[in-house]
Amino acid sequence: MSEQIARMIDHTLLKADANKEQVVTLANEAKEYNFASVCVNPTWVHTSAQILQGTEVKVCTVIGFPLGANTPETKAFETKNAIENGATEVDMVINIGALKDKNDELVEKDIKAVVDAAKGKALTKVIIETSLLTDEEKVRACVIAVRAGTDFVKTSTGFSTGGATVEDIALMRKTVGPDIGVKASGGVRDREGAIAMIEAGATRIGASAGIAIVKGEKSDAAY
Repeated sequence: MSEQIARMIDHTLLKADANKEQVVTLANEAKEYNFASVCVNPTWVHTSAQILQGTEVKVCTVIGFPLGANTPETKAFETKNAIENGATEVDMVINIGALKDKNDELVEKDIKAVVDAAKGKALTKVIIETSLLTDEEKVRACVIAVRAGTDFVKTSTGFSTGGATVEDIALMRKTVGPDIGVKASGGVRDREGAIAMIEAGATRIGASAGIAIVKGEKSDAAY
């Protein structure tokens, strides 16, 4: 069970004050526990890729993070640059304000810019920031993301007003169907919480508490 859960965890360090020593530790932990990926800010992609070269652990980074309010062109450039530096997965934040404005055309253009930039080179996950959305907006965001060609939809940045909930994971899974990944992130701190998300439909867990989750311990990590 521990090994199966480990292969679903994006071992995450996205704090603004994260330094090289911490990133190196994160990558080495990911190798030791055989996590699905490390998830780091773009400045640490190259470092992580060097350490993880030749392993099964992917290098994931974040795009338009954490607010999502960049232009599609900026997000596309970020994506291409991250891939050049060694990223094989990208987690992009949608234009939340555009979704609130019901400007679905802009939301889709924004997501598609990243999907197209990553196509054939990196897996794409779309962060919809569920804590800021109504259920109707969550459904609409997921539908748009699937239409734009994403590989995953993801709950949260971990930097807003809340994180993943079982109810949101279930709603997202129901909306996207069985073929699109669903990532629970933000506030998953122990094995019980991770299992609850998986049972609700999550296929990936974003957490800085990955080791505690695998060991069956409790963590006070925020992400």
